Amino acid sequence: MPSGTHEYIQDSRNDTILIYINGDIISRSDAKVSVFDSGFLLGDGVWEGIRLHNGQLVFLTEHMERLYAGANAIGMDIGVSSEELTNKIMETIEANQMYSDVHLRLIVSRGLKSTPYQHPRVNIGGPTIVIIPEYKIVTEDSKEKGLELVSVNTIRSSNLTQDPKINSLSKFNCIQACIEADRLGADEGLMLDKNGYVSTCNSTNFFIVQKSEVWTSTGEYCLNGVTRGAIINLCNSNNIQVYEKNFIMDDVYAADEAFVTGTFAGVLPVTKIDEYILSNGKKGSTTDRLQNLYSMEINNLYPKK
Repeated sequence: MPSGTHEYIQDSRNDTILIYINGDIISRSDAKVSVFDSGFLLGDGVWEGIRLHNGQLVFLTEHMERLYAGANAIGMDIGVSSEELTNKIMETIEANQMYSDVHLRLIVSRGLKSTPYQHPRVNIGGPTIVIIPEYKIVTEDSKEKGLELVSVNTIRSSNLTQDPKINSLSKFNCIQACIEADRLGADEGLMLDKNGYVSTCNSTNFFIVQKSEVWTSTGEYCLNGVTRGAIINLCNSNNIQVYEKNFIMDDVYAADEAFVTGTFAGVLPVTKIDEYILSNGKKGSTTDRLQNLYSMEINNLYPKK
């Protein structure tokens, strides 16, 4: 039974969270956007997932830079500065009296339309900004027992079709791979790029370990993951050889270890890919070390106040 990279410990407090929508903070049961919203109609917008740890937003600068870069790439004016948007996030957190173990989904769509049509000229008013904070702690099974991946037929899109570096609301390419993996009974789908090289998973970035070297894709066809970048930096600062390079599925099958990274999950081990068992079906030593290094890094950067 697949568990997925976003499995979390259920928390009843999420039933009564307060959600930010365009200046209003509304109960979960009453939080709604219009059926004429660009995000609902077309997936037209951008988003970020951000963690709250010890009252602080983790890697906020990196997330905001990616959000605004994505909005700029699709010709959308968010309408407020990064500082103003951060204030809205903190306002939402304070309204919920949250402090830690929180994952926020920040969503910015192009806003309301006068009619269901893709052209921006039929938009009326400014963008729609939604902030959804939830209490989320990744399950121990995911962190310790590891994930099962399957290689999927859905290839990662290129910047000539749908730029994979933009965290857009239109996630069909990833959703298609996710559905394919789910039908095959796996936790995530491992996607190749148009040239046949390993690129990314449908909702996380992918790494392998070969003879103490850490490999990940070139980054050309995957989201420039914030946690991915943090792990590459941790490797460089802790004498772990890391390479962003092209590699194929045969390299994956022969790997000593594999793991995935993401904002919510951090670092999660992968113990099976297709029919191949990695690291004897257990979390590998390099993966375990990087999990610990990442946890220490977060606690050092964002200590309790």
